Amino acid sequence: MSDNLVLVTGGTGFIAQQCILALLQAGYRVRTTVRSLGRETEVRGNLKVGGAEPGERLSFVAADLGADGGWAQAAAGCAFVLHGASPTPSGDQVLEEDWIRPAVDGNLQVLRAARDAGVKRVVLTSAFGAIGVGHEPMKRPFNEMDWSELNDTVAPYQKSKTLAERAAWDFVAREGGQLELAAVNPTAVLGPALGPDFSHSIRLIKNLMDGQPGCPKINSGFVDVRDVADLHLRAMTHAAAKGERFIAISGHSLWMIEVARVLRRELGPAARRVPTQVLPNWLVRLIARSNPAMRAILPTLGMTLDATSEKAQRMLGWSPRPVDEAIVASAQSLIQLGLLRDR
Repeated sequence: MSDNLVLVTGGTGFIAQQCILALLQAGYRVRTTVRSLGRETEVRGNLKVGGAEPGERLSFVAADLGADGGWAQAAAGCAFVLHGASPTPSGDQVLEEDWIRPAVDGNLQVLRAARDAGVKRVVLTSAFGAIGVGHEPMKRPFNEMDWSELNDTVAPYQKSKTLAERAAWDFVAREGGQLELAAVNPTAVLGPALGPDFSHSIRLIKNLMDGQPGCPKINSGFVDVRDVADLHLRAMTHAAAKGERFIAISGHSLWMIEVARVLRRELGPAARRVPTQVLPNWLVRLIARSNPAMRAILPTLGMTLDATSEKAQRMLGWSPRPVDEAIVASAQSLIQLGLLRDR
């Protein structure tokens, strides 16, 4: 147990809230940032769903990655920072720069504040999108030595995560002083939702449970959010994690139809709407002409995106739960919270 104070940025986020729960369970005091203090009630409500009512052991600071204010106050007195806040452009963004500049500048903003406050280590929540996109088809699983190739097939979000993580490593090397950095690169994050504001990856489970018409031939690694939080805590305190990246994946990647089969097998009647057919690639390409969501998946259609978490398991003793558990936990939480289509 430790009474150290830890800053978790972006307290309204799906991963951030599980990190807060894990830190509280481990005995830490937690400070978290939100863009508006009006969201404190929502965050505390979600944490209560997750089994925690921390009272004064959790405090809130208003800070926005797009502005200077609040970050010095947020980092003051903290031993560690878990930085998962990521600016998401709103509205119809047409420029890559709308994604990239806020992501890069946001990372630097937090790192600068952490360095100036004497924080020991920052754990950056990066993404598999900084590792496994833009490549020719791979004959081996991706590992932490890989970086995404920033070509025309890479979406602005993935490009922003890649450039933002690179900028973080460059900053620490050049002007980080005594500040240490580790990065966690999760694949698609599943697990129990605490409220209606959940991860993009859980939307995949929701769409399957709501009966989307078939499964595109899309492949992805998956990991439970509780295991992602556990990996953040290990990367925060383990001496060997300094200066390292860690992929978070449970087992091997799965095709969407395999995820659908897990849901139907494990949830029975509750998964009656889950599709059982694979959509042929030609049909996906046809639909993509008028459907932006389908258009976004075209670069990885039919491509295996397997990765390995051997490094995190070997160096940090990390042991993620089986991927089937993460898939089922996502669906069960959507049912319990009443977030699926009328059933």
